[in-house]
Amino acid sequence: MTARRKAAILGGGVIGGGWLARFLLNGWDVAVYDPDPQAERKIGEVLVNARRALPMLYEVRLPEEGRLLFCDTLAEAVADADWIQESAPERLDLKHTILADIGRHAPETAIIGSSTSGFMPSQLQERLDRPGAVLVAHPFNPVYLLPLVEVVPSAKNSAETVERAADILRSIGMFPLVVRKEIDAHIADRLLEAVWREALWLVKDGVATTGEIDDAIRYGFGLRWAQMGLFETYRIAGGEAGMKHFLAQFGPALQWPWTKLMDVPELTEELVDTIAAQSDAQSGHMTIRELERLRDDNLVAEMRALKGRNAAVGALLNAHEKTLAPQGGTEAGSPLQTITRIVPVDWTDYNGHMNESRYGQVFSDAADAVLALIGAGEDYVAAGFSFFTVETSIKYLAELHAGAPIRVETVVTEGAGKKLRLSHRLLGVDGTVHATGDQLLIHVSLETRRACEPSGAVRDALETLVTSHSILRPSDPGR
Repeated sequence: MTARRKAAILGGGVIGGGWLARFLLNGWDVAVYDPDPQAERKIGEVLVNARRALPMLYEVRLPEEGRLLFCDTLAEAVADADWIQESAPERLDLKHTILADIGRHAPETAIIGSSTSGFMPSQLQERLDRPGAVLVAHPFNPVYLLPLVEVVPSAKNSAETVERAADILRSIGMFPLVVRKEIDAHIADRLLEAVWREALWLVKDGVATTGEIDDAIRYGFGLRWAQMGLFETYRIAGGEAGMKHFLAQFGPALQWPWTKLMDVPELTEELVDTIAAQSDAQSGHMTIRELERLRDDNLVAEMRALKGRNAAVGALLNAHEKTLAPQGGTEAGSPLQTITRIVPVDWTDYNGHMNESRYGQVFSDAADAVLALIGAGEDYVAAGFSFFTVETSIKYLAELHAGAPIRVETVVTEGAGKKLRLSHRLLGVDGTVHATGDQLLIHVSLETRRACEPSGAVRDALETLVTSHSILRPSDPGR
């Protein structure tokens, strides 16, 4: 058994609430302190979205949710915490006060992260008794979905502290980018600030509206950036000659007056009203919660697409998924619990429910869980053997929608010689049977691509399962 871990969240706004959800949904106990009387309501709304969206990214069940505690004092929140995240407003004097208070009450072993988007760690550490415990851990909204977190240490942070912080962040599915030098606004926000300044000038000068600028990003380079970032995108733009050719071809343009990066438009009342009016015209027909749901669904679909290619953020998700607790175990004489997951948004069709092909996907994943259980998983395939599905019969009994919790019970109804037959039941959270499936697989040699007998260890494990499930075999395999 692993000891329970505790995170303390100080500030429950958009960022603090996202941090809370990320830790809580990855099995950490979370204590939160925020003097805002509306904090519990706001955090509850963030959690509704997080509980729906984050599990959609994974093919397996996330850890059991930790315990959530709303505290009346900072001291109560940070007591016995392993990780403390400060997400107060961007005022250095306020952060100094909070960090000093944390230092008086927190365990000496606790890591203290600040969500600051602009201040350097050395600024935060001024006048603190234990400056080495404090570093910048700057995330991106929504924190429960986007994995990037900029970890910025100063000379007062030990290498051991930085590595320990990175390990914790990786354990909750995040991507810690350790910034090698202190700098105002770190890395990502400096890039965002450059685009933001240009966008403000384009609106002020009447060149484009807020909607047109957003269209330029989401229909163009934003799609490339999501998978390749900036430099890899431009490497391709250089053709076969690569980055040197690109720089030679487009480098001179850097001298042309294309940008106003060193100048900032004054946010006059007129410009603020213009931007606000255009933004209302663009998105005012939706509430903030509706926009958050749309954003989350789109992010899930994009990230799952990259997951299928094992690229960019998808590779991170695949790696994190392998660290989660395996599924499939059960007591002898009971059906195998092969799948426990959430229906992802990209599995739904124009009717709004799970597409019939995805029922087959679920049962295929359930079969993979059985194969892993009997020793016919990735290593077995690498050794040149596998089971191929040759026949599947599915009965569709009830519809399912995105965000619905599902589980699959599997019974091994045949397991002799080259044949493996499985009977699946797809159930909802209330026990409703949404579909059943009967699946026949044949053991094959990947070298000859022909049927053959399984190895002794796999055969023995399969025989044990068949014996255990003999009393469970349904009269109708498809049920």
